[in-house]
Amino acid sequence: MTEISQLENTIMNMAADARKAATSLISLSSAKKNIVLERVASLLDSQRTIIQSENEKDLKAGKEKGLSAAMLDRLELSDAVIDSMISGLKEVCALPDPVGSVDNLTIRPNGIQVGRMRIPLGVIAMIYESRPNVTIDAAALCLKTGNAVLLRGGSEAIHSNLVLAKVLQQALEEEGLARESVQVIPVTDRSAVQFLLQQEETIDLVIPRGGEGLIRYVSENSRIPVLKHYKGVCHIYVDKDADLEKSTPVILNAKTHRPGVCNALEGVLVHQTLAADYIPVIVKELTDAGVEVRGCAKTVNLSPLAVPAQESDWGTEFLDLKIVMKVVSDVEAAKEYIFEHGSKHTEVILTENYTTAQQFVAQVDASAVMVNASTRFNDGGQLGLGTEIGISTTKLHAYGPMGLEELTTRKFVVYGQGQIRN
Repeated sequence: MTEISQLENTIMNMAADARKAATSLISLSSAKKNIVLERVASLLDSQRTIIQSENEKDLKAGKEKGLSAAMLDRLELSDAVIDSMISGLKEVCALPDPVGSVDNLTIRPNGIQVGRMRIPLGVIAMIYESRPNVTIDAAALCLKTGNAVLLRGGSEAIHSNLVLAKVLQQALEEEGLARESVQVIPVTDRSAVQFLLQQEETIDLVIPRGGEGLIRYVSENSRIPVLKHYKGVCHIYVDKDADLEKSTPVILNAKTHRPGVCNALEGVLVHQTLAADYIPVIVKELTDAGVEVRGCAKTVNLSPLAVPAQESDWGTEFLDLKIVMKVVSDVEAAKEYIFEHGSKHTEVILTENYTTAQQFVAQVDASAVMVNASTRFNDGGQLGLGTEIGISTTKLHAYGPMGLEELTTRKFVVYGQGQIRN
C-alpha cells in the first residue's frame, strides 16, 4: 500500500468511525452532554503542564519558520487562554440544548398532529487555521448538539491539537462514550484535506475557518455541503441624520478594537451633506489611532491626512489598520456601494431617522445589519448565542454566527390515531 493510499485509508476510517459514533450521540441526554463537557474542563485544568509542553513544540517550530508575533500569539495556549477555554465549556453547559425540542405542532383536519423536531446534523468536519483553542470550542458545540466532529487544524498547531484531542477523548471514554465522537486528523499533509472533502457518504457538513484562500480551496474541492464566508468586508454608512457624537466612537471601535478579525470595519460611507464638517474630524480621529485612511477624491480634498484610494482598495478586506472612506449622495448610493463591494457579512447605518434605518435594515443583504452599533457585535457571544462555531455568509442552512441551533436541523414528526390517506 502506497503512502498516499495509507493516508486515504486513515481518513476514510476516521470518517466511518465518526458516523458510527454519531448514531450513539443522537439519544444522549442534555445532562450527560454537560457532564462530558464539565469533565473536559476539569481535565484541561489538571493537564495544563502537558498541554503547554506540547504547545511549546508548536511555538518553537513557529518561531523557526518565522511566524509573525500575531500568529504566535494566536497559537499560544497560555494560562489565560486555557482559562478562557474552560470558561467557554462552562458557558456551553449552561446553554439550553436544542436537540429534541418540537415546535410548530398543529392538528390537521384529519386529526393527525404534525410538528418539527430539532435533531443533530450528524458528522461535521471542521477545517481551521492556527488557533488551537478552536479545537475545544468546536468540539464543545458539536457534542452539545449531538454531532460527531472531525477536526483538521493547521500544521503549525499539530502538537497542540493532538494533545487537546487526547483530553477530549479521555473525557468521552471516562463517561462511557465513543472516543471517535471527537477526532483530530493526525497528519499535516494537505492531501488529508482533499480526501476528507470526498467523504460525502459519511460526513454531513464541512465548516472551514480561516483565510479566504483556505475557504475557497475547501469550497472548490468539497463534495460535501460547505458553510463558509470568504471574507468580512464590513461597512458603516453615516447618514445625514446621524448623531455624530455617537458615530465617532462606533467607527473607532469597529476599526481599531481588533483590526485583524472578520467583523472589523473596512469601509466608511459618509453622506455628502455631512462631509465638509465630519470628514476632517473622523479622518483625524482614525489617523490619531494609527489608521491609514484611503479616500475618494472628495475625502482627500476635505482632509490632508487621507491618501488617495486605489481602485483595488474598494471592497478590500485589509485585516489591518487601514480603511477606505467615500462620500455618497444618499442612502440609495450607500446601498448600491454595499451591494457592489460588500461580502454579506456585517453592514451598519448610523442615523437617528427611524424610517431610513428601517429601510436600510430591510433592503441591505448581510448576515447582520445594524443600526447605531459597532460591526464588532456580529459575534455569537455578543448576539446571545453563547458562543459560535463560525459565521456563515451563505444562506443554506445558516446565515450569520452559528451557535447551537445552527448545528441542528429539523425533521417532521407526525402523531396519529390510525388515520389513513384517502
